[in-house]
Amino acid sequence: MAEIRNYTLNFGPQHPAAHGVLRLVLEMDGEVIQRADPHVGLLHRATEKLAEYKPYNQSIPYMDRLDYVSMMCNEHGYVLALERLLGIEAPLRAQYIRVMFDEITRILNHLMWLGTHALDVGAMTVFLYCFREREDLMDMYEAVSGARMHAAYYRPGGLYRDLPEQMPQYATNKYKSAKDVKRQNENRQGSLLDFIENFISRFPGYVDEYETLLTDNRIWKQRTVGIGVVSPERAMQLSFTGPMLRGSGIEWDLRKKQPYEVYERMDFDIPVGTNGDCYDRYLVRVEEMRQSTRIIKQCVDWLRQNPGSVMLDDHKLAPPKRETMKHDMESLIHHFKLFTEGYNLPVGEAYAAIEHPKGEFGIYLVSDGANKPYRLKIRAPGFPHLAAMDEMAKGHMLADVVAIIGTMDIVFGEIDR
Repeated sequence: MAEIRNYTLNFGPQHPAAHGVLRLVLEMDGEVIQRADPHVGLLHRATEKLAEYKPYNQSIPYMDRLDYVSMMCNEHGYVLALERLLGIEAPLRAQYIRVMFDEITRILNHLMWLGTHALDVGAMTVFLYCFREREDLMDMYEAVSGARMHAAYYRPGGLYRDLPEQMPQYATNKYKSAKDVKRQNENRQGSLLDFIENFISRFPGYVDEYETLLTDNRIWKQRTVGIGVVSPERAMQLSFTGPMLRGSGIEWDLRKKQPYEVYERMDFDIPVGTNGDCYDRYLVRVEEMRQSTRIIKQCVDWLRQNPGSVMLDDHKLAPPKRETMKHDMESLIHHFKLFTEGYNLPVGEAYAAIEHPKGEFGIYLVSDGANKPYRLKIRAPGFPHLAAMDEMAKGHMLADVVAIIGTMDIVFGEIDR
């Protein structure tokens, strides 16, 4: 018999299935993993430290860049923490728009996760399907904020602006015929709400397509069933949240258990798994996309019936209208002071948590009364999941590491914050 010696293998940092600059040091016994040691810090951007040197409003765009797949959800956690310390609440219409965009972001996140996870495990087509739908959702982001990804749309006290009445249209060029452009613009004739409604009427059919490709696919089941099993008790001990916790069978969702904004008015269900393996977490996320569609539909119906303000009328927090600023000296001073110095928060501390697509995203903010935070601590949902990598991978094969990283839905921006 040949003597087999344990050897150490570097997985990443530039690995196509690492989902960011993740370096795993794997101790292998042949093809079986004895120990998995995640090395973080290769992407570190010091977001928490940078926030201490910036007025509060200037840190909102940094939040987009944490988990760069769930942009508006990150902003939401930060803005809620500011609102708690300021003792203010956004207008009701702004709260509905926030909830609607949180759910659009959840679908965006899960589509990216599903496409890349399937690609890692060897299913190519799903990736192309998912990115087809992401394109429409990115257009919704662009319509309200002007940016496809880093929106900076939420503000303490409301939103940057109301929903547009007209969707941007595709124009003809040398690459596209008038017939192609007309087809692309078919569902863009109305307002953004019309466009969103059109999308959510089509979307459940698309989810059925993903499930046709994967749910009963025997190769997909061989790669995910029984892989990375975490018991309900262990999931709680490891601080799991979001689909990772619900996949283990624990019905915990901050939208139901600690409702914020207008989630208590929404009618939706919390999907939970039974086995706590990669396959159950897949099923949970797929069902979450269907539930998000239900929530968006309820928001669209309410927003159609209830026009109104989307920002507090307080010029110490919100800039005056540009038109007024050009004519009125007092408004110009408000505008100048707000964008140079910002506003001071009362002395104190606040923690605000939201149900981010990946789990509990929390912002712990300490204010010393200045116009910038004394301390900002981000509770990133992916960090505890990555910490469980060793426990989840032990005893599995090398190929299963890819499936386990995929099921965690890791984005490194928030882990190396």
